Amino acid sequence: MLGDHSSLPTDRALLSQPPKTGLSCKMVLQAVGKVLRKSKAKPNGKKPATEEKKMYLEPEYTKSRITDVGFKELVVLPREIDLNEWLASNTTTFFHHVNLQYSTISEFCTGEACQTMAVCNTQYYWYDERGKKVKCTAPQYVDFVMSSVQKLVTDEDVFPTKYGREFPSSFESLVKKICKYLFHVLAHIYWSHFKETLALELHGHLNTLYVHFILFAREFNLLDPKETAIMDDLTEVLCSAGGRGGGGGDGASGGGTGAQNHVKER
Repeated sequence: MLGDHSSLPTDRALLSQPPKTGLSCKMVLQAVGKVLRKSKAKPNGKKPATEEKKMYLEPEYTKSRITDVGFKELVVLPREIDLNEWLASNTTTFFHHVNLQYSTISEFCTGEACQTMAVCNTQYYWYDERGKKVKCTAPQYVDFVMSSVQKLVTDEDVFPTKYGREFPSSFESLVKKICKYLFHVLAHIYWSHFKETLALELHGHLNTLYVHFILFAREFNLLDPKETAIMDDLTEVLCSAGGRGGGGGDGASGGGTGAQNHVKER
């Protein structure tokens, strides 16, 4: 019998190993500072110069993955699994991994550095429970996202884990809403914090997560193409050939963390 969030087999792993940990704050700041000093980019949260070069599109970085698995085949619904169970399992997994990826650069995503939740020339606003538009800094927006998604994925009425409990009729629309928010966070990491991610040697993890997430969303039509158009150039580069990469350009090796599973208790 399986309970909440038990591990799937390693052949369904989202990432082959978690981001590197154990770096001291001083080491992190020195590494990030070294990369930032080499860049002429303007501070996060401010409009970049016209035609500013996107570092995350440079071939030496886009080829970096932590696994060469074909995610296009991996995201397909297994014959023996209920569609809603599959959506719940993967959505929960993506939430945890996006949250983890953001946490690696969160100390650099501050209200001063990222005064708006911006990606390219697009600014995102949060809407509260009454539908009121709220302008907020990037860290505030991400906190709203993570808090609201955490509340949903732990709600038994929305993501049931007990035998006999049914998924709500609005489940698919809620999953689409979660995916939209998670996409915003990933896009912001690339646009505003790729230099820090690169300095921490976590770009391979970020690329792998992005590929898996986008191909899963495409498979089940969970993201509006108009919503993701802002990152089409990156998506085209990373998701070609079914999402297969050239291996761990950052020196990472395969074989570790399994995806989170969302299976009802029998």
